[in-house]
Amino acid sequence: MENALNTRIDKWLWMVRLFKTRSMATDACNAGKVKMNGNNLKPSKIVKENEVYVVRIGALEKSVQVIGTPKNRVGAPLVPQYYTDLTPAEEYERVKLLHMRFEYREHGEGRPTKRDRRQIEYIKNYYGEDDDFLEY
Repeated sequence: MENALNTRIDKWLWMVRLFKTRSMATDACNAGKVKMNGNNLKPSKIVKENEVYVVRIGALEKSVQVIGTPKNRVGAPLVPQYYTDLTPAEEYERVKLLHMRFEYREHGEGRPTKRDRRQIEYIKNYYGEDDDFLEY
């Protein structure tokens, strides 16, 4: 495991494949979607070993503990060497149910119309950031 010193959080999030691009990781930091101990992190925060970060990716709130820092972006099979996923299984299940809730169609209803698709996308985007509607 290479441990590169002074790696920024935005770069680390990109290197361990939590975000597709570094600019997406930077935007997430600036939007307050990357936290440590409840505090928003700036993209320039230096990553330290054993720190736990909470990263919001869409509706998923993922908790990760840093094990190490790679020198470059790593392939997907190597990702577990650099962080431990502390996200509870209930969180993954909640997100799975959230997506199923909007896209479920009864057998025989056929494909959604253009209007239906637009409404589904609107609801996904509207409720994707807020969990209050799950308490019905």
